[in-house]
Amino acid sequence: MEFSQDDFDRLLVAEHTRKTAEVTYAKDPLDAENLTKWGGALLELAQFQTVADAKKMINDAISKLDEALGINPSKHETLWCMGNALSTTAFMTTDSDEAKVSFDKAAQFFQKAVDADPGNELYQKSLDVAAKAPELHMDFQKAAVSQQTMGGASSASSASTAPKKKKKSSDFKYDVFGWVILAVGIVAWVGMAKSHVPPPPSC
Repeated sequence: MEFSQDDFDRLLVAEHTRKTAEVTYAKDPLDAENLTKWGGALLELAQFQTVADAKKMINDAISKLDEALGINPSKHETLWCMGNALSTTAFMTTDSDEAKVSFDKAAQFFQKAVDADPGNELYQKSLDVAAKAPELHMDFQKAAVSQQTMGGASSASSASTAPKKKKKSSDFKYDVFGWVILAVGIVAWVGMAKSHVPPPPSC
């Protein structure tokens, strides 16, 4: 996976935010805003990891966001970030039933964010996209299977092509994860540009 300068800058900002949040948490563990920033930074950092490490980081983000919601259950930024974290988890899950559970939970959090801040177009767009997410997930899974099938057919007996096949599969997972994050980022950017409100944490 290659990094552009923008990717590298985002990585640095997210890592700085994560470290700052960790230090702030040691001083004030009941700061829901800080926990939300921490969770958002972990979600941002997850996209630069291997799939296994990304899953761990996203689970850690969910834990921080859950802790923040335990302190302030109606904090709409945190509810929205939790919806994003659960959606990302669902897209990284190959099992459709398991993914649907995460998508349903994500939709509930997006709905709570809309209820808490009804004028926020970003939250409404996220809720609308969440309704289409299971279908997108099925499309991603079909594409992954077809790509793996094509990769497997071309390497019948050559041992030297096995690493390439594994790399293609890994690249596809990064592509899917990247597109999910990009879609969320674009929706966030458009929503913030239209509403002219201070941006929520980068989830």
